[in-house]
Amino acid sequence: MRIVVFGTGGVGGYFGGRVAQSGEDVTFIARGEHLRAIQTSGLRVDSQFGDFLIHPAKATDDVSEAGQADLVIVAVKAWQIPEVARAMKPLVGPATTILPLENGVEAADQLAAELGSERVIGGLCKIVSYIVEPGHVRHAGFEPSVTFGELNNRRTERVERIQEIFTKAGISSTVATDIKVALWTKFLFIVSFSGIGALRGRPAGEIRTNPESRALLLKAMEEVYAVGRARGVDLPEDSVEKAMATVDSLPADGTSSMQRDIASGRPSELESQTGAIVRMAREVGVEAPTHELIYNILLPLETEARKRAMTM
Repeated sequence: MRIVVFGTGGVGGYFGGRVAQSGEDVTFIARGEHLRAIQTSGLRVDSQFGDFLIHPAKATDDVSEAGQADLVIVAVKAWQIPEVARAMKPLVGPATTILPLENGVEAADQLAAELGSERVIGGLCKIVSYIVEPGHVRHAGFEPSVTFGELNNRRTERVERIQEIFTKAGISSTVATDIKVALWTKFLFIVSFSGIGALRGRPAGEIRTNPESRALLLKAMEEVYAVGRARGVDLPEDSVEKAMATVDSLPADGTSSMQRDIASGRPSELESQTGAIVRMAREVGVEAPTHELIYNILLPLETEARKRAMTM
């Protein structure tokens, strides 16, 4: 299977690297110094499950050079999805499957609107990973796993084949019985943890042990649960409890990518996470004051970060 990883950051670098390590034909889409480092010295991944190096690695910033793929794993920032959907058209043929591994709940619909719903499946991943330096990715938390499925929840030959590829690569994978529930289950955790982490500027260990921060995090999760249920997502009654258990299992120094981006003054997934839940809450008439507060405080920082990025 010809696989293209569109976005070779912490997520794409780890999962794409593992798949390449297993012998699959993988091309990495990257840019700048990160791309040059991968082309020159390979893709290095450090992990508690074993460090490895993909060298030589097939990497480019030209999607036309990569050619049509059987599977495209999309692992860019969620706010980049609309632009990426247009840019990736040279990768997409009649039999191409597109698998987004994003933090939000809107990526599959955005990709389907541009590229056709028959080509897109839903997906998410569980991992804490990031770029340490150009060409070098570090897996820092969670046992890496992927969950995916057809948007209509049918068990098809293509999802079976994708699961075989992940299994061969030593990656824990699950074909979801209800992909919408799976996406919202992660969303409930990540949008709340990211927002409180960015607001307080503290890692998981401090957030979960500080009574005020923990209470705020709980309120944020309860709001997402209410919005999801109002939108017809059959979230289990213990969703908030399980999400808090996930926070309690994080490394004490764990942070989200949105939190790290905001702290570093980079454009973040604020609109795709906190902004999205605020917007969706209004659409269904559900109160979400915690996320409204987080969004209103962080939006000026996000606006400034995007202005700086445009002038660079």
